[in-house]
Amino acid sequence: MHYLRVLHIAVVISIMTCSSVFANFITGDDADNSLSGIVTDKASNSPLPGATVYFPDLHIGASANTEGQYEIKNLPKGKYLVEVHYIGYAAFTEVVQINGNTHKDFSLTETLLEKNEVVITGVNMATTLKKTPTPVSIVRKDYLDANISTNIVDAIAKLPGVSQLTTGPAISKPFIRGLGYNRVVVVGDGVRQEGQQWGDEHGIEIDDYNVSKVEVLKGPSSLVYGSDALAGVVNIVPPGTVAAGHIKGNVAANYLTNNGQISYHADIAGTSKDGFSWSAFGTQKFAHDYKNKYDGYVFNSKFKNTNYGGSLGLNKQWGSSIIRFTSFNQELGLVEGERNESGQFIKPVNNNGAEEEAVATNDDFKSYSIGVPAQKITHNKLVWDNNLYLHNGGRLGLTLGYQWNRRKELGNVLEPDEPELFLKLNTFNYGLKYYLPEMNGWQTTIGVNGMQQQNNIGGEEYLIPAYELFDAGVFAVTTKTFDKLTLSGGLRFDNRHMTIKGLQLNEEGVPVDNGGETKFASFNRDFSNVSGSAGISYAASEQVTLKLNAARGFRAPNVSELAANGVHEGTIKYEYGNNDLKPEVSTQGDLGIEFNSQHVSLTASVFYNHINNFIFARKLVNVEGTDSIPAADNEDGYSAFKYQQHTANLYGGEFMLDIHPHPIDWLHFENTVSYVRSSITDGPDSAKYLPNIPAARWISELKGNFKKVGGVMQNAYVGVQLDRTFAQNDIFYAYQTETATSGYTLLNAGIGADFINKKNNKTLFSLHLAANNLTDVAYQNHLSRLKYAAVNEVTGRAGVYNMGRNFSVKVSIPIDFK
Repeated sequence: MHYLRVLHIAVVISIMTCSSVFANFITGDDADNSLSGIVTDKASNSPLPGATVYFPDLHIGASANTEGQYEIKNLPKGKYLVEVHYIGYAAFTEVVQINGNTHKDFSLTETLLEKNEVVITGVNMATTLKKTPTPVSIVRKDYLDANISTNIVDAIAKLPGVSQLTTGPAISKPFIRGLGYNRVVVVGDGVRQEGQQWGDEHGIEIDDYNVSKVEVLKGPSSLVYGSDALAGVVNIVPPGTVAAGHIKGNVAANYLTNNGQISYHADIAGTSKDGFSWSAFGTQKFAHDYKNKYDGYVFNSKFKNTNYGGSLGLNKQWGSSIIRFTSFNQELGLVEGERNESGQFIKPVNNNGAEEEAVATNDDFKSYSIGVPAQKITHNKLVWDNNLYLHNGGRLGLTLGYQWNRRKELGNVLEPDEPELFLKLNTFNYGLKYYLPEMNGWQTTIGVNGMQQQNNIGGEEYLIPAYELFDAGVFAVTTKTFDKLTLSGGLRFDNRHMTIKGLQLNEEGVPVDNGGETKFASFNRDFSNVSGSAGISYAASEQVTLKLNAARGFRAPNVSELAANGVHEGTIKYEYGNNDLKPEVSTQGDLGIEFNSQHVSLTASVFYNHINNFIFARKLVNVEGTDSIPAADNEDGYSAFKYQQHTANLYGGEFMLDIHPHPIDWLHFENTVSYVRSSITDGPDSAKYLPNIPAARWISELKGNFKKVGGVMQNAYVGVQLDRTFAQNDIFYAYQTETATSGYTLLNAGIGADFINKKNNKTLFSLHLAANNLTDVAYQNHLSRLKYAAVNEVTGRAGVYNMGRNFSVKVSIPIDFK
């Protein structure tokens, strides 16, 4: 408890410091700080109506009028990064000094390249990609619209260094450089997403339509996010507030041919001239079973989503405050892959009160009604985000969030609405930051953040116990910018306290207060750690940027690793926790280079990651040396696994080459390569590689972008892509944990454009046509959990294959008026 006392003192000091700062320095001067000016074309000096001028740190922006004029009111005094955007022009960023009524004109250059001035917001303070010492990948809404995906993680899985572990098309978990689960923090609406990330069959509860951009930060990010950001962060940024006096929105529809997926989405947002903002959105998505060349239709791979949310905000001279609410509701079938002796998928049926098996028919495959086994998820999230402007030029940020997660697993066809496993997780997130005024190029932030959790359990089956968790961290982050050199780094201290609640069951498996068999033992654990990072970004020339970063991160063991005792359907194991586990500690080094010219853009980065106390599951054997198969709650005879620790190493990198020969800048030949390799120190041959390491991947795409097509079309694109995934033979094959995976090549293509009203040049609608796996290759991704389903006795093929040929039609209609 010594660490808790130290942390409590540090938290109190931070809060008192910020409270003192707030009391003495909250803005109260008479100056109405604002920024105004004109946005023009650099070559012709003509105005760019509709160009956006945005403060990423303050979440405030404006659109230029027909004369290219813009104005943003209610700004704090100080230096802030400004981002200027206009379709078909290179994004422009600049740090602007705000003091009173500030005037600033911007000139944009017409180009289709945006490599240097892309803004990163998932770090301490908004900065450009060029000044960030760590590797980051970013995609915006246009990328998400142009690519086929079934969920938000699937939408980013082609980014270099990013993979997804899947359990069918509805469930995807992000992996960064070979690490996933609780080693990747997903941030949505400014708070870390908490929804039972330890499970294979647990996806990310964020609507893929309610997104403006996604940032993937690679490497330990515990400095800002604390435990679990060992591999990196996926920062999912929601749409920002619209310019004052405007109402904007979007109506979209999407259809996928392979699984009959139908998606509808609508959103609308507005901001009044007195600073009041609001927004609302709704999404519905449903799909029947998908198909591939080997399996035909895969029974019970269907799903449906109903998501909605909204926000209310206020922007005044004293600062800004916004409340966001989202509700993610998903129901999906769980693929078991069981077939009869004829190779046909079978399903459980209720025959007059008795459970029997029947052959799945074409009507079952095409039906949108979900049977059992199934999973139902409800995830409600409320986030209150505040910025208070201080008189001394600093800023106080307070973010509070509450997440309500309910996850039911339904498996009894006789009682299809009664959950066999019921997890009830409530999470309170908090974060308080003081952004010091910029001083001689130094930008420093101090703060405290963390969460409090309570997890209760229900149903008839038990895998993890009920528990309570309190997590807090105190940190300081700083950045110093010289002429060509940017230095960044910081330190953090974390403490996590977990209280595991015991559970006893009688002979019928019903919980009792005492006298029963112990299912889960009661115990407490405390985990503490010091994290840090230091990095440099050096602009060696106009074209070349060099980057170097070293970081230390950590991850506390999760509840499953500490205390599991039951069948985990997602991993096809009977799992035992280990309450003696220590935190994982990662030390990683990154080295990168970026080169940009009129003809070529190149990015390359390599990394080495050394992890002490890496946690993974090991199969248990009995006294006879054969598999240990617990009898209790284990009707399927799953082998027993128990979590253990060892030293692990990962290394690899990413490479991107984009050839765009000037003056035909519309043509792009882009190649990305991702590679990661792992090892367990002193491990035997069967266990010398870590499990779930993605295979090497090479994506090559030839694409044309056309700003002006003629007629009623503009901002058109057409492209063809080869997606080559290599074989993965370096596997953790001990205890039959993994099997090798063959390589495969997929052919993808896409075409799209905006259709405009020629009278006012406004977009009427956007159309996107895409195709994945055009040659209908039958393949299994190495990180697909369905790869380990039952063997088809007719063909001898193990498991279920990924989705076959798939065509997509997406239409989007913008809404924009004053």
